[in-house]
Amino acid sequence: MSSQFHPDNTESINPSSNETIRDVIAEFNGRRNFMKGSIGTAVLASMGGFSLEALAAGYVPSPSPTNGGIGFTGVPANVAPMTDGINVPAGYTAKVFIAWGDAIGKTGPHANTHWDPSTAMTAERQLTTWGAHNDGMHFFPFPAAGAGGIANDRGLLVSNHEYVDPGLVCNTLTYATDVITKPMVDAQLAAHGVSVIEARKIGGEFKVQRPSAFARRVTGATPCKLSGPAAGHAMVKTAADPTGTNVLGTLNNCAHGYTPWGTYLTCEENFNGYFGTTAAKLAAQPLTAHERRYGMSQAGFGYRWHEADARFDFRDNPNEANRHGWIVEIDPWNPNSVPVKRTALGRFKHESAIAAVGSDNSVAFYMGDDEANDYVYKFVCANKLNTKNRAANRDMLDHGTLYVAKFNADGTGQWLPLVFGQNGLTPANGFNNQGDVLIMCRQAGDVVGATKMDRPEWVAVHPTTREVYFTLTNNSGRSTTDAANPRPQNVYGHIIRFNENGGDVRATGFQWEIFVECGDKLSANPQRQGNIIGDDLGSPDGLWFDSDGRLWIQTDQAGDATGNYANIGGNAMFCADPATRQITRFLTSPIRCEVTGVVTTPDNKTMFVNIQHPGEGWSGSFTSRSTWPDSGFNGPTTQSANGVAKPRSATVVITKDDGGVIGT
Repeated sequence: MSSQFHPDNTESINPSSNETIRDVIAEFNGRRNFMKGSIGTAVLASMGGFSLEALAAGYVPSPSPTNGGIGFTGVPANVAPMTDGINVPAGYTAKVFIAWGDAIGKTGPHANTHWDPSTAMTAERQLTTWGAHNDGMHFFPFPAAGAGGIANDRGLLVSNHEYVDPGLVCNTLTYATDVITKPMVDAQLAAHGVSVIEARKIGGEFKVQRPSAFARRVTGATPCKLSGPAAGHAMVKTAADPTGTNVLGTLNNCAHGYTPWGTYLTCEENFNGYFGTTAAKLAAQPLTAHERRYGMSQAGFGYRWHEADARFDFRDNPNEANRHGWIVEIDPWNPNSVPVKRTALGRFKHESAIAAVGSDNSVAFYMGDDEANDYVYKFVCANKLNTKNRAANRDMLDHGTLYVAKFNADGTGQWLPLVFGQNGLTPANGFNNQGDVLIMCRQAGDVVGATKMDRPEWVAVHPTTREVYFTLTNNSGRSTTDAANPRPQNVYGHIIRFNENGGDVRATGFQWEIFVECGDKLSANPQRQGNIIGDDLGSPDGLWFDSDGRLWIQTDQAGDATGNYANIGGNAMFCADPATRQITRFLTSPIRCEVTGVVTTPDNKTMFVNIQHPGEGWSGSFTSRSTWPDSGFNGPTTQSANGVAKPRSATVVITKDDGGVIGT
């Protein structure tokens, strides 16, 4: 992240005195240092995948089944002067699959009509084209005859669209001083949300099926339902929706998830940045403690939507912001279905909502709140998964228990329930019902004593062991440490992993360890060198397991290969072996982009990867920093013949030249 519209979230707005993960890790490292003094180096080396952290905490990693390992030779870091394109290992090919403004194949007269990037985007055109700034995504295979009963050559590719660059959308170099109009706001709203396309293998290559009855856009103006304990609450009612159950749109759709019953989960993250107000209104009614806890401010991130649309003036409509910051469930198989904001999962800056299904069909979802010093959460469904009746699972996310994590220095942890009437969540502390607890979820975590984390983002659950991994992207402002966040000024971030007690997804206790501390081995500062076995990385963000158990890690830093990243290079995607901790660089990316979102077909032979905001932070001209993807570096695009007007976020498709499994 690097622009005003895409903040780093490194400044803490958590006023609690709760212990930080760095405080915990500092004590944790004391135990580790004791182990170092007690166990010889040769003995440690003989222990293979076990780490000092594991020994100090008593953590025993789940046994990882043989997965074929990492069979490719890693690519070199994309250091300055950077290559403005995607590079993958020898024997692999990466091609642009679909980019912002390309037709999604929505049935109708514009099924094959692509946007001309030399013009301003309109809401009308954006409703039939791929949204901006693609992020998390999932591939839903079609049913098929034969082994497994699912197709490897046909599926629905569903992707988030996190945010927009207003200048690119509105085709203006002077957005900060332009007069903002409602059509300008509407076009930006339409570029947010989610896209659903049908991907089909034709002639040996995946193509976008145009037209397709499944093609759909869900945007910042699409009618959505609020469900669960906070639906109808006084804090979500507005003049336009006195019932508090009908919301317009979903915004800042960052990481994602999917349910075992075949629906897509999109996560609303930095919703606060779209709201603003005037100085006079704010002087007359200053920010409340609740508004401060969720990062509200007079100018927001600079979108200025409130100047043309009163819905985004949080003094004219103070409850509108409370209707955002939720997990939104979308049925990709029914293009007429209404998206549902599932309030039982809490309101915060959601990153990821990844499911784990227990041996008894109990279901839990793991989530992070992407802000410095905010929390890790788990939601356990009250009902068990019905594997024979999809419809019976329809409201699984409305009933259950939301927990927040507390990490201890001895390598154990507790899930603290966020339930009205328990653990101080009472009227004495400002909570009068469960709706209050969920709408003010961050404050609830403050009260019960959750551990402050270093920007918890994506989650990945091992496909067979159910071991849970979290990326903690960074926290450069941290001054104190704890066991789970061990470094002050944690500029490179780390990844933690944990096992639920007894392997039960419903457990209220877990054992955890640090999987890797990211860093630069060439740094002169020992605290910044990390402990990576293999290729260095920093600011881990995207995280995903393929079905063979390979862990794919994506990064989100400035992406310009300068400063702390001069040696590490621009953003990239890596493959990690959970057993050996070996990390190998698989993909390097264009200048000043983020690598975010990855999924494969069920056979792991075709991979889709999202590239977001290439050339971010342009100045003077849209292409001052990047001309990707229309430069043709990774194959032709819908606009190659027209020259490069703007950099565009895009999805790439990666295959192995011999037709084999990605990663081998």
